[in-house]
Amino acid sequence: IAYRREAIGVCAWILISLSFLLVLITFPVSIWACIKVIREYERAVVFRLGRILSKKAKGPGLILILPCTDTFIKVDLRTVTCNIPPQEILTKDAVTTQVDGVVYYRIYSAVSAIANVADAHSATFFLAQSTLRNVLSTQSLAQLLAGREEIAHSVQAILDSATEPWGIKVARVEIKDVRIPMAMQRAMAAEAEAAREARAKIVAAEGEMNASKALKQASMVLAESPAGLQLRCVQTLTTLAAENNSTIVFPLPINVLESFGQRNKGG
Repeated sequence: IAYRREAIGVCAWILISLSFLLVLITFPVSIWACIKVIREYERAVVFRLGRILSKKAKGPGLILILPCTDTFIKVDLRTVTCNIPPQEILTKDAVTTQVDGVVYYRIYSAVSAIANVADAHSATFFLAQSTLRNVLSTQSLAQLLAGREEIAHSVQAILDSATEPWGIKVARVEIKDVRIPMAMQRAMAAEAEAAREARAKIVAAEGEMNASKALKQASMVLAESPAGLQLRCVQTLTTLAAENNSTIVFPLPINVLESFGQRNKGG
């Protein structure tokens, strides 16, 4: 008690005593002005003659407030959603983009949120904007489009360390949308289309190469077995007869043509 008297002064104790006396004289009417209800998701920071009482928040439930000497501020401990408006950013490779996001945070220390910062929500909002611009300005456009999750984790870590003295815990940061100029979109679309066409040509060339290798192997097998060539011709004729019944095909072996050509040369 002596320590508390020395800490707040004799005049302060006199005022507190008078406040208690006033409550006792006007009891039970004064009890309605002294008792306050704090919800489950709220905490009350009580100031007694300008000093935070007990250095910790009160609640939830019923709390006692002395008239004339005590004031209190309610603090909401629920998670708050903070929408970051589109920020115009110049990336590392000199591309102008517009990026917006959302930050989820909550107050875990009501006393720090009241005593260490004037407006915790506004401070967190403006800090999130500046942090998002600073982090994204060090990234190239390709890194920004491909690494949203890593960038969001980096922004969250920076915000969490900066808001810790304010009693705020940043739970999550999300980058919602990345807007780039229309000219850049058309250039990227043309580049992607050219890359797809190049891949298609490479795949077609590889298919032709594989087909030629397969035909070479098939010709080698047929060259070793002349009867197999005749069977292949019969199979081809069967297929043509099943699909086009009005077509008449006369098979002519290639060796006959070769012998005919040799006779013409000899004549």
